[in-house]
Amino acid sequence: MTRPTAPAALVGPSRPTGPTGPTTILVIAKEPVPGRVKTRLTPPYTPDEAAQLAEAALCDTLRAVGAMPARRRVVVLDGRPGTWLSPGFDVRPQSTGGLDERLAAAFADSAGPTLLIGMDTPQVTPQLLAPALDIGAWDDCDAWFGAAEDGGFWALGLAAPEPGLLRGVPMSTDHTGAVQRARLTAAGLRVRDLPPLRDVDTAEDAERVAAAASGGRFAATLARLRPAGGR
Repeated sequence: MTRPTAPAALVGPSRPTGPTGPTTILVIAKEPVPGRVKTRLTPPYTPDEAAQLAEAALCDTLRAVGAMPARRRVVVLDGRPGTWLSPGFDVRPQSTGGLDERLAAAFADSAGPTLLIGMDTPQVTPQLLAPALDIGAWDDCDAWFGAAEDGGFWALGLAAPEPGLLRGVPMSTDHTGAVQRARLTAAGLRVRDLPPLRDVDTAEDAERVAAAASGGRFAATLARLRPAGGR
């Protein structure tokens, strides 16, 4: 279903509260509303519990992004901002269309070096993001790519945002990442890779990701929701 076009900006611009750097960071996100997020977690989790896990994942992601140097930090949001929004982030509405079109539009609205990540990898840390965000990140480099273990990708950085590199890439398949990375190399871009990460889609994913990032809000939320006998 096509959502109506949102206003040009929901929140922003805000004052930077983290360190500055050469790169804009985009976090593509969905408002954590029960029944609209993390639906593959239901069952075993209820829609409300799945939304709580989605919010926790988003908060962990924003915390990691906020700790890194950036020229600007933007949440590209499907929905409305809530109390989960960290200081120092602008909010821009997602465009309509398929995921490839929405990602392309996010890059089209950015200028200069830009790194886009999702909200499905709460195990991301400043250390994992550092290679693509440090001062020398774009020396002899045109693109950064972070593969997801399910065949997609969790991060994509472009020194010069080009929306056409994303349009038409089949999304949510086990070869999405391979196709996207091939687009980059076919365009003659010099690509560097970030470590692969596991997306949180299923209850098994949630358990593994929480174990890998036991100190985060996502892990704490999962532990609170998990009954003593397990799910």
